[in-house]
Amino acid sequence: QVQLVESGGGLVQPGGSLRLSCVLSGTIFRFHSMDWYRQVPGKQRELVAGISSGGSTNYADSVKGRCTISRDNAKNTVYLQMNNLKPEDTAVYYCHYRDTLYWGQGTQVTVSS
Repeated sequence: QVQLVESGGGLVQPGGSLRLSCVLSGTIFRFHSMDWYRQVPGKQRELVAGISSGGSTNYADSVKGRCTISRDNAKNTVYLQMNNLKPEDTAVYYCHYRDTLYWGQGTQVTVSS
């Protein structure tokens, strides 16, 4: 059974940093591309960053230069390092196993003073 479990969200002040983690189980992690999405109430879920099985990355324009997606195949984990956080980054962040219906449960990120 495929499962994705996120962690690392929380409350942080503007300009602060957080690192989100997502552990994928039930499949062979290193073969698959992974994405981070985020969603605020009343808006569509949007892609934040993605990483291919080979390590190629892509980012939304809104987070370029502030976020880094990475993966550790030995730990079946994908990370999203977020720096210089802004109030508009406040959202529920979801890990997604690309091209499948599998999503994590989401982790809340709140950026506020």
